Amino acid sequence: MGVINHSGPRWACGIDAEYIDQRTVDWYRENGFVRIKGVLSPEDVEKYYGAALELMEQTASYRKDAVLDQRVNVWRQQTILRELTLNPRVGAIAQRLAGVPLRLWHDQLLVKPASESAATEFHQDQPYWPHGASSSSLTAWIALVDVPVERGCMSFLPGTHSLTDVPRHELEHEQGLFDLAPELRWLPRVTVPLRAGDCTFHHGRTAHYAGPNRTNEQRIAHAVIYIDANTTYTGARHVVTNPLRLTSGQALEGELFPLVADLTA
Repeated sequence: MGVINHSGPRWACGIDAEYIDQRTVDWYRENGFVRIKGVLSPEDVEKYYGAALELMEQTASYRKDAVLDQRVNVWRQQTILRELTLNPRVGAIAQRLAGVPLRLWHDQLLVKPASESAATEFHQDQPYWPHGASSSSLTAWIALVDVPVERGCMSFLPGTHSLTDVPRHELEHEQGLFDLAPELRWLPRVTVPLRAGDCTFHHGRTAHYAGPNRTNEQRIAHAVIYIDANTTYTGARHVVTNPLRLTSGQALEGELFPLVADLTA
C-alpha cells in the first residue's frame, strides 16, 4: 500500500495561487483523487475545530456507532461551519478539478471516535446518492485535526472513478464493494495522511477506505460534497432529500443546493 509523503510534489500542491495548476488537475482526473495542502490556515483550523466541538455538544447525530459520529447539513445549523461549507476557495478548487459547473449537495461532520474505532470499508459514494445527470460529483474532505494513518486517514483505489456500473454496496463486509467487484481487491492502494488544514478531493466514484482510529484523540473532518449543476433527483430515498417532497426528475437547485459560481463570485 503506497503512502503519500506530505511534501511530495507529485501528490499534492499548495494554494498560494488563486487556482491550482494544470498538473494537479490532470492528476485528479486520471486518478480520481488529490491532496491539497494548507487549504485552511492554522487560525481557521482552530476556529472550525472549536465550532465542530460545539455543534457536537448541541445537536444529535444522524449516525453514531463504532465507525462514525456523523452530522449532515451542518451549514444549515451553525454560522461558523456554514462559512466553511460555503468557502469560496474550496468551491473554486472543486470546480477547477471537475471542469464543469457545480453546486453544493450537502456537507457532513465526520468524527471517528478515539481508541479502536472501526474502519470505514472500501466503497464508492455515488451509488448512495439519488442523482441523475451527475458524472463529476466530488467531495472535499477537510482535516480539522492531524490525521496520520493510525488516526483513520483515507486510502484510495486510483482510477476507480471510471467504474460507473457498480451498484450500491454496504459499508460492512456483507455485499461490500469487493463482493460486487472482487477484482478491485487487488488494485494498488494509496494512503493519504493529512495535517490539520489539508484537504483531499475525491470523485464520487473513487473507491476509498478510512482506517480505524487507534489514537486517544478523536478524528474530526468536515466534508463538502459537490454535484454537477444540472443534477436531477432520481426519486431514491436519502437523508437530504427525504423531507423535501421532490418528484423524480426534478432539478436539485435553489437555496438548498447553491451554485459554486454564486459562492465564488
